[in-house]
Amino acid sequence: MSDSRAAILARLSKSLAHEAAAEAPEIVQRIEAHVRGPQPQWEASPRERFLNKLEKVVGTWAEVASKENIAQAVADYLAAQNLAKSLAVAPHPLLDSVDWPAGFRAERRRAVGEDRVSLAVAFCAIAETGSLVLLAGPDSPTTLNFLPDDFLCVLPTNRIVPRMEDAWALLREERGTMPRATNIVTGPSRTADVEQTIHLGAHGPRRLHVLLLQGGA
Repeated sequence: MSDSRAAILARLSKSLAHEAAAEAPEIVQRIEAHVRGPQPQWEASPRERFLNKLEKVVGTWAEVASKENIAQAVADYLAAQNLAKSLAVAPHPLLDSVDWPAGFRAERRRAVGEDRVSLAVAFCAIAETGSLVLLAGPDSPTTLNFLPDDFLCVLPTNRIVPRMEDAWALLREERGTMPRATNIVTGPSRTADVEQTIHLGAHGPRRLHVLLLQGGA
């Protein structure tokens, strides 16, 4: 148990005149066990399930055969949407070797208000809900996920996990500690506050496009 968590539980126990909850073996055991509750079952593969759920929330996707094809996949998307060849790119190691075509302005930085398109890399994806998991950090600025109208996200196929619990387990295994922020994104931003009519882009990107990278990162 982390020192900060123990301190919080100790303060709660003291205010309630209880024994130190942070030291109670059954509580520590319960927290560290990461017990999973009932989970839905399905027959499709994680990849099939993820893409099916992604399409249902109006997300789009394209196959990318290798890292060398990322630039072309981005160019294809921009051309299809009639967008300028300009985007903010995450300073992520997976994107280090991307060779952008002549005429492209691909700046590796956080997004700002004027950016129309951004490109980032997902930590993983959740097949159960069709969601992307994005971790805040130097190689993955959170502004890329929410400021531009068009959010493009590279997702290696081996990073699709079945359920949300699997995503948290992967995070514990690979990172050990929580990042400053973990964002779970399911499709473009939307709201139905006005007359129960769906409007995309209410609190974030109007379009979400996943570049499904074959193999691993």
